[in-house]
Amino acid sequence: MKLRGYIAVEGPIGVGKTSLAQLLAKDTNARLMLEDADNNPFLPRFYAEPDKYAFPAQLYFLLTRYNQQRELAQRELFAQATVADYLFAKDRIFANLNLTPDELKLYENVYKLVDAQMVKPDLVVYVRARVEVLGERLRKRNRDFERHISYEYLERVSSAYRDFFFYYDEAPLLVVDSSEIDFVANPTDLADLIREIDSAGPGTQYFVPRKG
Repeated sequence: MKLRGYIAVEGPIGVGKTSLAQLLAKDTNARLMLEDADNNPFLPRFYAEPDKYAFPAQLYFLLTRYNQQRELAQRELFAQATVADYLFAKDRIFANLNLTPDELKLYENVYKLVDAQMVKPDLVVYVRARVEVLGERLRKRNRDFERHISYEYLERVSSAYRDFFFYYDEAPLLVVDSSEIDFVANPTDLADLIREIDSAGPGTQYFVPRKG
């Protein structure tokens, strides 16, 4: 498979977007760009005290993603395909979920300044799954700061993603329901998904595999 210039993989926490981005990059010799979530010093504190640490956690994500994505503005980098495990525009999903009105107003001012300089993907792969599946995948990866994430929060995040991508039109979009597949453990599932990505056209398309 020959990837188009820039593919962004997105989805709610626990859905497997980083694993998929890594597999796509490995199988196609693409350049891999991962967001620096584990090194956000405010993220563990946000999960413990969201009202107190939402704004610094969000601002850290916004600025680190901006610094990464500035490189994509150099078009010569597209000589090699690029796969990212995040879409820059999704930053606003969590901002709207977690910030107070005053914080959101300040955040939006910063976001507008940096978003104007971002390169839009050639394809966005939005991976979704049922909330109970997300919860099970979080338990399997067993990160300390994720252990106390509630199903209520996962539902809020999943709902926000659904709303965001319902209106998303900045790039071609492939919506993938991964509730009944495991593209990490099952090479056949991965191969089926790669074929869908390879054949994705303009507009929004859906891939909803079911186990028979």
